[in-house]
Amino acid sequence: MSEPNAVPISVQVSPAAAPIRSGLLRQILKRVGSNKRSMIGLWIVTLFILIAILAPWISPYDPLEQNMDKLLQSPSLSHPLGTDEYGRDMLSRIFYGSRISLMVGIVGVVISVVFGVALGTIAGYFGGRIEALIMRITDIFMAFPGFLLALAIVSVLGPGMMNLMIAIGIFSVPSFTWISRSAVLSIKSKEYIEASRSMGAKHSRIIFKHIIPNSIAPIIVLSTLRVATAILSASGLSFLGMGAQPPSPEWGTMLSTGREFLRAAPHISIVPGVAIMLVVLGFNMLGDGLRDALDPKMKV
Repeated sequence: MSEPNAVPISVQVSPAAAPIRSGLLRQILKRVGSNKRSMIGLWIVTLFILIAILAPWISPYDPLEQNMDKLLQSPSLSHPLGTDEYGRDMLSRIFYGSRISLMVGIVGVVISVVFGVALGTIAGYFGGRIEALIMRITDIFMAFPGFLLALAIVSVLGPGMMNLMIAIGIFSVPSFTWISRSAVLSIKSKEYIEASRSMGAKHSRIIFKHIIPNSIAPIIVLSTLRVATAILSASGLSFLGMGAQPPSPEWGTMLSTGREFLRAAPHISIVPGVAIMLVVLGFNMLGDGLRDALDPKMKV
């Protein structure tokens, strides 16, 4: 499974004492709004988020309720997306599955951001042996393909949702470490950083008030792209039986069980496969649009 490339973007930083101006924010929103791909991605992501939030109210059936009289039914008025091998409504399972996939993707990326930004900021700001140690360990992790690294981690921890989120979070840490370090290196030599040091500001104040706020743009872009990667990887791990376990309505698990009925009822595999494709496509398109909007080289 391929991962979106982490494309570093150049960011024009300004003193953190002056928050993002409303004019700059309007420019960013204008760029995002004028980018058709990003708007399509935003609508797709928003749709799946609303489905996840409203799943208990919009699902026509209980996603775990079995009905042996309606096994492997094709799409119909009573079951718009058909039923699975236990007679469970596919539409309801897709709705509830969006909760699991989005939760795994978002929580996994939050774990990556917290640890990756912390390590990258420390390495870029302090330099020296600390930087060398952090970056060499990061290089070791980056030597492994991301999905295989996540598979190895969840194999050690055992299958389950919590372990799946931890594994997804760990394998993305190196990417955030690298991009955060690069941003910090370009910021720490600015005049206002030197002025803060000369005035006796503590390292913690400089980092949290100046460094991190001004390096947040590339992190936002990478986070959006990494949610797509996390969802795709989580589905792959669940497909292999290392993630969410049946009867959980997780899309990767549904895809795995449906492969046994490809001839008799292909919709059991097609429906969750299309759901995975759409949500990953949405986050990737949104991430591309944010990258263009936050890049000062782009024309307004």
